[in-house]
Amino acid sequence: MIRFRCRLPAALTASLLLAACGGSSSINTGAPGGEDPRIGGYDATLRRTSEGIPHITAADFGSMGYAYGYAQAEDNLCLLAEDTLTIRGLRARYLGGDGTYTIPANGAVASNIDADFFWRHVATDDAIAPLRQNSDPEVLEASKGFVDGFNRYRQEILDGEHPGRHLACRDADWLLPLTEDDMYRRYFRLAVLASSSVFVEGVASAQPPALLDPLDTLPINPADIISDLLEAVGGAVNGISNLLPFPFSRELPFGSNMYGLTGETTSDGQSMLFGNPHFPWEKTERLYMAHLQVGDIEIMGAALIGLPAVLIGFNEHFAWSHTVSTAFRFSFYELSLNPVNPRQYFFDGELRDMEAHPITIEILEADGSIRPETRTLYRSHYGPMLEFEVSGVPILNWTPVAAYTLRDANAENDRLLNQFFRWNQAKSFEEFVDLHSSVLGTPWVNTVATGPGKPVYYGDVTVVPNVPDDLTLTCATALTPVFALLQPGVPILRGNSSSCDWRTDDDAPAPGIFGPANLPKLTRDDWVHNCNDSYWLTNPAEPLTGFAAIIGDEESARSLRTRQCIRHVTDRLDGSDGRPGNTFDLETLQEVVLESRLMTVELARDTILNTYCAIPLPLPLLGTSGPVDVSEACDVLAEWGGTHNLEARGGHIWREFWRGINPLPLELPGMWLQPFNVNDPVNTPAQLNPLSPLVETAFADAVSTAVASGFPLDTPMGELQFSAIHDERIPVFGGEGFEGAFTIASSRGGLTSEGYPIVFGNSYIQTVTWDEQGNPIAEGFVTYSQSTDPASPYFSNMTKAYRDKDWIRFRFRDADINADPGLITRQLRGPR
Repeated sequence: MIRFRCRLPAALTASLLLAACGGSSSINTGAPGGEDPRIGGYDATLRRTSEGIPHITAADFGSMGYAYGYAQAEDNLCLLAEDTLTIRGLRARYLGGDGTYTIPANGAVASNIDADFFWRHVATDDAIAPLRQNSDPEVLEASKGFVDGFNRYRQEILDGEHPGRHLACRDADWLLPLTEDDMYRRYFRLAVLASSSVFVEGVASAQPPALLDPLDTLPINPADIISDLLEAVGGAVNGISNLLPFPFSRELPFGSNMYGLTGETTSDGQSMLFGNPHFPWEKTERLYMAHLQVGDIEIMGAALIGLPAVLIGFNEHFAWSHTVSTAFRFSFYELSLNPVNPRQYFFDGELRDMEAHPITIEILEADGSIRPETRTLYRSHYGPMLEFEVSGVPILNWTPVAAYTLRDANAENDRLLNQFFRWNQAKSFEEFVDLHSSVLGTPWVNTVATGPGKPVYYGDVTVVPNVPDDLTLTCATALTPVFALLQPGVPILRGNSSSCDWRTDDDAPAPGIFGPANLPKLTRDDWVHNCNDSYWLTNPAEPLTGFAAIIGDEESARSLRTRQCIRHVTDRLDGSDGRPGNTFDLETLQEVVLESRLMTVELARDTILNTYCAIPLPLPLLGTSGPVDVSEACDVLAEWGGTHNLEARGGHIWREFWRGINPLPLELPGMWLQPFNVNDPVNTPAQLNPLSPLVETAFADAVSTAVASGFPLDTPMGELQFSAIHDERIPVFGGEGFEGAFTIASSRGGLTSEGYPIVFGNSYIQTVTWDEQGNPIAEGFVTYSQSTDPASPYFSNMTKAYRDKDWIRFRFRDADINADPGLITRQLRGPR
């Protein structure tokens, strides 16, 4: 339901706000000759506290968006400008055809040329039209305001204002004005982040075969595909998915941790929430924090760059966070083709023509000239045609008799923005929970929420193709056994019959997806969590089961990070974590989530020290390149504190050891002396087997890697691990998920002579509770800071606070905001 509220006149609201801002530095940035806000112009107050967090107050969503767009441009102008090139398909035109396009959040890597063809093909006017047409008025107003606010700041740059700022793009010909269509293309791009955009190259290069080759008409042999993959990646059949990219490795490159805690688990009887997405520190999947007040609506938290809303946040009524869900958002369809025309396919006994989409892009050459390039890409009625290969092995190949197409549920999701805007306007915890199911627009994330004195709620109530397990079986293709072996749950269906179309639940808001009744949810009076494994062990005392395989796996081994995530809570509540008492308060919660503890230390360090490092003298171990002396490494590991805090020495040896083990599946026979037990999933598998040659080789190779890096084996983590995105070497604590770290810092590669340059990991962090009056008490970080402009005062300030574990208070009440000694206040007015 859309609420319409009576609002104070904009001019009156602004005057009251200015009167409340005494003592701060105040800048009137009203546009010369701008439209009087009392007759329809934008009017917003933008206050920035010392950390660079914008606190925006406006009487309407358009004005809020105007200030939000201005603030984001002020902090991230070049980042937003580059993303505009991407979604318009203009990267090759302005950045050159030799450039590379990467999506760090999902692992996609392509040339600028392929990226342009991909986005021109999928983010068409027709594709974004439903998203725009079906969005609530608040979404439309805020989006238009964001465009105008961004363009105002851009024009100020072009006019020579803000000298020294945004040197990477202020004089570039690609600093283009933003349009409203750009906003909806950006929303679409974010919607398909966990689905279509994983396959940029495969969609952009898919072409029908030119001639009929008799060899291409032979039946697919699944055994040949598996054999070729094994040879390409050097894996074993029962462990190959750990070596393969998404979707054959179910976990995307980005993730998160979150807890919901009720008063039963806290020292003051008040609920708490912890949220911590693990997102890239680069590109447009960075999170940006803001505090928004529109009339009587107030919300604070973070959103992905370019969105005029809060996606993870809190207010006086509730707090919530997200983690990336295990559910797949798409299915592949195998089309049976007309053998004399590979652009036609059979469907329900009739031939259908694929839709041809000729696209011409422009490419900037090294000599400055521009050349055109044209491709014709194709679509079935399900979606774009694609080809897909892994390590050079074709998996989905367009032959004269068969081809593959992709149907993406989030490409059809026109409720995405409504979900978050309605959440931002909710007036109670109960309303928040109800909106999760009634809108069902959440694209690819689990949700945990609570409120003052409320229970905790978990839901993977997301947009999931309605492909129950029986449909996968009845519509199987020759590749179904391959997919089932590599990654159960990835659906590949026959595309020649409407009987294999996605089904529709009675309670679903759109055709082809599961309704809330068939999606996992849990409300409890103690605690819930998610750390990127499936819904199964949301709370181990009440496992969730019986859902379709496309949503997640059940009764299987959990990741090391998930086990550490659960143990943080259970160890605290049973008093076994070495801290006083057995409940949480805000300080204890903050200590726990940043302590950089590793699950593998508990599982395996004593085993290594008591075998490979046994007194009196460790024997050389056999590594990949021969015998390795591990004696010094053993001495260092014996003294190591077992964490990846800045002062901890020797943790890099342990990390490289587990990097070597990482490709091996948790259930690999012989790796663990105590195998996975479905009745004890938090504590098993356990007892690493030191007699396994794979384990011995991994440890020996880790020592070799550490020595080869040139760093002494007892180097503190703070001298090895640092932010790679800043202009100074800021130390970063934390570890990798594969070693059982909860506090994440990743270089996306192994140890080098440079150390570990961090480009991914903990990003936005919030810890939230409430006082006796119901006011939110929130502290946290934007770990990489708010701005990507080195000339900004907000380029690295929060990163340094994060380095020191100096939690930042998120000022929510006006009195606290106005008391900030570094407060800067601006009145932003302009024509609509």
